[in-house]
Amino acid sequence: MPEIIQQVGTLLLGAVPTILLFIVLVLAYQFLVQGPLTATLKQRRARTEGAIEDAHKAIAQAEARAAEYADKLRQARGEVYKVREQRVKQWNAERDAALDAARKAAGLKVNQAKTELEAEAAQARLTIQASAGELARQVVRAVLPLAAGGSR
Repeated sequence: MPEIIQQVGTLLLGAVPTILLFIVLVLAYQFLVQGPLTATLKQRRARTEGAIEDAHKAIAQAEARAAEYADKLRQARGEVYKVREQRVKQWNAERDAALDAARKAAGLKVNQAKTELEAEAAQARLTIQASAGELARQVVRAVLPLAAGGSR
């Protein structure tokens, strides 16, 4: 058994340089490859997440601008409708005023025509009353000779 222990000791003593070399290689890998690679991946992830955040911000800004545009469009349409409604009211008022003026003018013409017609009717009555006596005499003259002539 002491031989085995001596062989294991010799083997371990021969393996020490290999173990030291392995440890040096692992540490060199950590510092030269793994560290920079991890840092690069972290930067890449940060940049990617930053780009995603920037994209989300841009989308939010675009949505805000679209909402603002829609609001301005809604306000502009409202103003157009108000202006149009005011114009319609103004046109209706002008039309009503013109109709009232035409009605008044027509009423005045009707009143004047009635007055003239009444004056003409009164004049005709006076003329008829003045000539009624003469017409009655003419009728009597026309009838009496016929009556006198019919009794002969």
